[in-house]
Amino acid sequence: MTENPGTDGRPIGIFDSGVGGLTVAAAIQQALPGERLLYFGDNAHVPYGPRPVDEIVRFSRAITKALLQAGAKLVVIACNTASGAALKVLREEFPEVDLVGMEPAVKPAVEHTRTKVVGVIATTYTVQGEVFNAVVERFAHDVEVITQDCPGLVGQIEAGAFDTPQTLAMLHGWLDPMVARGIDTLVLGCTHYPIIRPVIERIVGPAVRVIEPSAAIARRVEHILTERQRLVTPGAKGGMVCHTSGDPASFANMLRHMGLTVDGPVRQAHWRDGELVLG
Repeated sequence: MTENPGTDGRPIGIFDSGVGGLTVAAAIQQALPGERLLYFGDNAHVPYGPRPVDEIVRFSRAITKALLQAGAKLVVIACNTASGAALKVLREEFPEVDLVGMEPAVKPAVEHTRTKVVGVIATTYTVQGEVFNAVVERFAHDVEVITQDCPGLVGQIEAGAFDTPQTLAMLHGWLDPMVARGIDTLVLGCTHYPIIRPVIERIVGPAVRVIEPSAAIARRVEHILTERQRLVTPGAKGGMVCHTSGDPASFANMLRHMGLTVDGPVRQAHWRDGELVLG
């Protein structure tokens, strides 16, 4: 079917190491309900955080290639770890493609803090990475930024252990000292973490504002597609197709937990000789 001038019915590609990027997909759906989304969760390799950088880059390159082959008009790297490790490389290797990556929401946190103490929880790679440190250096001149990596938390979320004694113990161990040091703003620096935002908010209490960047990413996607005249035809029916390299049934359970609806069943994807084959 030929698109009308100034419109583009191709899907928006989105990927993450697992289900975390669904928080970004949900924000894009809300902002752009007429757009079609093509989501891939690399659950076979989750979590990305402890992996070597070159391995994350290889995964991200193959996933981007597969999404483009499937017709994506723009690709969102809905994973802080992959964005920090691979976004620069992907932009060099795919210069013709608009790529949107994640960036910890330090700027809005700095703008909202009253105590001048901001907390950031993220994966180990993110808090130690160049992107994060550059953002802190750029925006947090007169603000103390307390960073905390959260090893194992992505695995707990992927397993559906949202409010279990083990998860609560992990979160209290990380968050209680930050609250004691006076944070009034907490940045969720991994796209998985908003899935358990209610639990996190309960632990830090009402005096701490919790911030995550999914809405800002959705606005960025809308801006790029508007500028490029690649939005869908007004009144178009949107939707989302999901692929996973892990267990489709577990992925579908997470979709139900998040209240997300997709077109058809979750599709099985496969890694073959370093290449990703979407199901």
